[in-house]
Parts: sequence; C-alpha cells; structure tokens
Amino acid sequence: MKKSRIALLAGLMMALPALALAEDAAVSEMSYILNTFSFLVMGILVMWMAAGFGMLESGLVRSKNVATICLKNIALFGIAGILFYIVGYNLMYAGVDGGYIGSFGLWSADDAAAAAGDYSAGYAAASDWFFQMVFCGAACSVVSGCVAERVKIWSFFVFCAVLTGFIYPIQGSWVWGGGWLSEMGFADYAGSTLVHSVGGWAALTGAIILGARKGKYGKGGRVNPMPGSNIPLATLGTFILWMGWYGFNGGSVLALGSAGSAIEMSNVMVNTNMAACGGMLAAMIMVQILYKKVDVTMALNGALAGLVSITAGPATPSLGAATLIGAVGGVLVVFAVPFFDKLKIDDVVGALSVHLVCGIWGTMAVPITNPETSFMTQFIGVAAIGVFVVLSTSAVWLVLKYTVGIRCSEEDEYRGLDVSEIGMEAYPDFQTVHLGGMGSPAPGIGDYPAAARVAKPVTQN
Repeated sequence: MKKSRIALLAGLMMALPALALAEDAAVSEMSYILNTFSFLVMGILVMWMAAGFGMLESGLVRSKNVATICLKNIALFGIAGILFYIVGYNLMYAGVDGGYIGSFGLWSADDAAAAAGDYSAGYAAASDWFFQMVFCGAACSVVSGCVAERVKIWSFFVFCAVLTGFIYPIQGSWVWGGGWLSEMGFADYAGSTLVHSVGGWAALTGAIILGARKGKYGKGGRVNPMPGSNIPLATLGTFILWMGWYGFNGGSVLALGSAGSAIEMSNVMVNTNMAACGGMLAAMIMVQILYKKVDVTMALNGALAGLVSITAGPATPSLGAATLIGAVGGVLVVFAVPFFDKLKIDDVVGALSVHLVCGIWGTMAVPITNPETSFMTQFIGVAAIGVFVVLSTSAVWLVLKYTVGIRCSEEDEYRGLDVSEIGMEAYPDFQTVHLGGMGSPAPGIGDYPAAARVAKPVTQN
C-alpha cells in the first residue's frame, strides 16, 4: 500500500509541469481571444460613427443637399476600406522601423502560428486590420461636412481615395507605425492629431480652395446664416458619435486579455464620457454669456469638441481633469466658429472648429496629465503632421481643380446637389426654399447670434 501511494505521488509530481504548461497555454489562448474580440467589437463601434457623421451632416446641411451627404458618407467608407487594403495598411505599419513610411503592397492576414497553437501575436491579424481601417474612414468623414453643398461628388471621391490610401497612412506611420515621431516620444493615444487634426487640415485646404457657398458672406463682413434642415437628426448623429467614441478611445487600449488592460479601458471610457459632458456644458454656458441664447448646434459641437480633446490622452487624467480638458475644448469651439467666418472660410458643419482646433488642443494637453511626454515633442508632432497634410492635400485639391474641377456650377449649387449631382431628393414631397435666393439666411453650425436665425420657408409639395 505504501509503495502504491508513493508511486501515485510520484506520478502526480511528474504530471504537474505538464498541467502548468497546459494552464499557461489556456491563459494565453484566452488572452488572444479577448484581445481579438476587443478589436472587432470596438471596431464595430467606430464604424457606427460613420452613421453618426452621416446623420450629423444631414441635419446641418440644407434639405436640397441631404441625399448627397448620405451618399458621400457611405461611399467614402467603402473607398477607405478598399484603399486601406490595397496600400494603406502596409504603408502605415509594414517595415516603418523608426522612419517615415512603410511599404507598398496588398495587406494579407497571417494567422498560421495561432492556428498551430502559438498565440504570441496577441490577436488575430484581421481584427487588427479592421480596427485600423475604420479609423482611416473616420479621418475622411471629417472632410465631408466641411466642404458640403458645393463640391463635385466624384472629385470628392477621388480626394478621399488619395487621403485614405496615402496621406493618412504615411503620417500615421510616423507614430502608430513606430516611425520617427514615435521614437521621439510623441503621444497620441487614439488620434486627436493622427485622425481628427488630419481630417481638419484636409478640410481646411479644401474649404479654402473651393471657396465659400454663394451668399454665405456679404458686404462689410456680414455672415448670412444658412440653417440646417433637421436639428433632431443632427442631435441623433451626435449621440451616435458619442457612443462610437467609446470604441474609438476604449479600443485604443489595444488589449483586453488582462486585468490591467480591462482597468485601463474602463478609465479611458469614463474619461471619454466626462470630457464630452464638460465640453457640452462649457459651450452652452459660453454661448449663453456671449449671445444670450443657448444654441442647440453649439451644444452638439461642444460635446464633440470635448470628445476630440480627450482623444490624445484619455488614459492618464483623473475624472476631474478629463472634464476640464473637454470643457476647454467646448470653449474653444465657441470662439473658433466665428473666427473662421471672419476669415471667410466656409465650414458648413463646424468641422474645423471641432476636429482641427480641438485636435491640436487635445494633443498639446497630454503632458498636463502624462509626465512621460513633453510639450515640445507634442508641438513638433502637431506641426510636422500639419505641414505634411496641408501641403499634400493642397496639391491634391489643386490638381483636381485644374483638371476635372472640384466645384459645381452656381446654378447647380442653387438647385441643390441632390438634383444636380445624383438626381434624387432626400425629401421629394417637401422642399423648403428660403426667400431671397442664394443670399438668404442659412448657416452651418454655430452662426450667431442665434436669434438672427430667422428662415422664411415656402413649402412646395
């Protein structure tokens, strides 16, 4: 009996290493599964932001341009997906090695090691590609609303192809691909600069080269408001974007296979929410003080401003700090919208104020709560990416302008791009025409004072 017990104990002792190895393998596989799951689900949330952009812009353009906006937002997402597959992903991530650009070539998944039981890659390759691709589409969505109501649709699609296939991936490789800015210590957690400011710079060059909508600016610096078609729709779009931002920032933890990553993701999501709250309330208070009215569209842009502001560094702030960072963004939007109007840069939906201005602010704010970063390095990154995107997008817009053209005719602009560009109206049974022709009141988001937004519609059935 004693010998049998000793033999049993010896057998158990010999089996322990094998059991430990099996347990380690199981934990590794579970981590792989959770990380992959996070990429896919968070990527779906970021994709959902495309609907948010579409609804926000549809609500803020005039009714004669709504169908065109819907087409632009779904088409640009398809363009981004194809171009990111053909060339974008490898330009951004393949062989950057501290340099300025990756490699050219089709992306392809390689999960052979994981299929054989080696989970050291950490996640399925396709899940990572999907998550990175939807960010690329988000950058392009920023441009759509800013240049709305006067850009030729196919010229815009060609621009989207160049932006998503080349411009966005190249600058993205400098940081997220392990390029030269990453080596310097530049920090942009989820893309205040790499996504939002890039879209903002591209929108700025487009708005300048396109010119303002007819009738937007009058003599003596007068800004003629051009009210959007549907405030409830714009509000719905903002809620969708707010929700999608949890995937945008939360997924940028890039892991969910450990308690530490779960804690970080929780903090990131809560800070994201608080920044949006701070931005919205700060914008509401500021516009009330300045214009004696609470403007709905400014509240919407204030929330988005807070979200953009926290995106560069959502992991390190406390809840209070995140709220204040978002609040500063909300205040900046209130001043940025009229500033661009004074420069006669026509931004239909306020994209420049939200994504460009607050993208810069959010990136520069990172060292406030993250001592591992420096203001100088952050400034270098913001400036370098800004210069690159301004020069490259200006070149693309100008080539298009002097070849196929980028702006619709004055007659087409007056009729609306729904009829002239795609031959389909969003609201065929109800068309609102503002008296006074093209010089009638009609703003994008945040034209002030709010009390001056008096439209005189004529209903045509």
